[in-house]
Amino acid sequence: MAVFEPPIYTLKDIKLRFGTNQLFHNVELYINRGDKISLVGRNGSGKSTLLKIIAGIQETDDGEIFIQPGTSIGYMPQDADLSEYKTLREVVLSGLPKDDASQDYKAQILIDQLSIAAEQNPEFSSGGERRKATLAKALIGEPDILLLDEPTNHLDMPTIEFLEKLIASYSGAVIVISHDRRFLCNISRTTFWLDRGIMHRNNKGFQFFEEWQDQIIEQEIIAQKNLNKKLAEETEWLHKGVTARRRRNQGRLRRLLQLRQERREQIKQIGSVNMDIENTAWKSKLVIEAKHICKSFGDRVIVKDFSTKIIRGNRIGIVGPNGAGKTTLIKLLTKKLEPDSGFTRIGKNLQEAYFDQNRFTLNPQKTLWQTLCDEGDHIWVRGSYRHVVAYLKDFLFTPEQAKSPVAALSGGEKNRLMLAKVLAQPSNFLLLDEPTNDLDMDTLDLLQEMLSDYDGTMIIVSHDRDFLDKLVTSIIYMKGDGTIDEHVGSYSDVLAKLSPQSEKEKKIEKNKPQEKQEKPKIISMKKLSYNQQRLLQVLPAQIEEIETKIANITNELADADLYQNNREKFFALSDELKELENQKSEAENQWLEISILAEEITSAN
Repeated sequence: MAVFEPPIYTLKDIKLRFGTNQLFHNVELYINRGDKISLVGRNGSGKSTLLKIIAGIQETDDGEIFIQPGTSIGYMPQDADLSEYKTLREVVLSGLPKDDASQDYKAQILIDQLSIAAEQNPEFSSGGERRKATLAKALIGEPDILLLDEPTNHLDMPTIEFLEKLIASYSGAVIVISHDRRFLCNISRTTFWLDRGIMHRNNKGFQFFEEWQDQIIEQEIIAQKNLNKKLAEETEWLHKGVTARRRRNQGRLRRLLQLRQERREQIKQIGSVNMDIENTAWKSKLVIEAKHICKSFGDRVIVKDFSTKIIRGNRIGIVGPNGAGKTTLIKLLTKKLEPDSGFTRIGKNLQEAYFDQNRFTLNPQKTLWQTLCDEGDHIWVRGSYRHVVAYLKDFLFTPEQAKSPVAALSGGEKNRLMLAKVLAQPSNFLLLDEPTNDLDMDTLDLLQEMLSDYDGTMIIVSHDRDFLDKLVTSIIYMKGDGTIDEHVGSYSDVLAKLSPQSEKEKKIEKNKPQEKQEKPKIISMKKLSYNQQRLLQVLPAQIEEIETKIANITNELADADLYQNNREKFFALSDELKELENQKSEAENQWLEISILAEEITSAN
């Protein structure tokens, strides 16, 4: 007979208001010993505030809180203030009870496990080092409930993998806020979804979140349509774009695989002509050429004899351990820093847009509207004028937020606004340094879609496996000792190649007796179905018709006075435009899939 164990922590009917914003409406949750929980929700929904309530830092307006006597809580905030500490070792030790030196040995264990530069001053430490020290501070007391707010931000892959194993074996309960889908899938067995002040609970891990989320949304829309049409429309607006993006992203996968094959051929051809492209077809498409570049700081080698050519349309991910020199490599490739030897050159007519969360600043006194558009009400985005409110809506901001100050935004919402500003800049070359930090899942979907449609060249520095897997054509991997390799394919492919298990399997495979291999069977497909043949013929005309409607609506929205004179029409046209763009994308993907299938049938027969 199963023994029921009561929760060690309970919140009941929690309410919290900030000014006119009702953040929580009767939120309820309970935490059991050993729970592994992912807490998800849109930026500004109150996830970080909820962790502060559980940690005892934030008071509520109303509601009941029950904690089992003796229950200890460890908390890792999103942005910790470390100004009072002289070294990172002091940061770690501050997680222990005061005046108890008997447990100091635990600090050294965590410092070794996380490879923390213990004697560094936090003020001059990298984001990754500060993050690891803050994580160790939360862990050192071995709390019954461990609260982690964006723990993977700035962390390298070895540290993320260590954290995944630690959480899996941790005896206490763990609640994690993270934008890293792969991380959440690996660590969670329960999902809390905080949506517009309401808490939903699913006793399954994050890998089941999207299917579960869609079910809840559909039920909510059906229920609201019977009560209030406007509320139902608002719910659809909040979520419809997200599910549509997921569908379209499936169609983009095929294009990404084609781009990876093109990069594979580029590397093969460039290598075969000894890095000399002066008289080849690549010359006009050259973005960056680096030849035998080296860079050291004192005795430390950052880049050792690295050569590459980046061609227009490539999407390059740069990964490696913290401190490996990823930012230095970007500066070398973009000629912001001179190499000790070798040379770098940049192609003609390059327009660069650079997103770096540590250097990109927003004026807190300006409104969102003013941040994007100092004068007037239209902004030039990727070849056409967009009304600033419609563009903000693309980035999941409501029309009401357009005139609100930047200071009122959450950390994640500010990052969303930064991205909106960067992506609106005229560019054919994007440099993105850790763009996914602090973004919610919906914004990540949005960013992935926008970058997938970007027709220029991209270099992305990130440790987010899922994000890179869906975007990049190749990975430049920095080992940390100066050696750098480029691997065509996804980040997951690179990790599989570099894992000790992979090397072991290669040796076993090499020593295994060779078996007679059977020739692969060719499956013969006779022909397309009648419906597929019909769609192949009619879809181009349908796509052309949709494009005409899109052009007409775009012209209407270009009217500078439309938003002021007729807001209802403006938003109706904006919604219709979004729907037509979805229809066009789906029709194009359908036509592409049938076309490729027809080619496969022809070659197989």
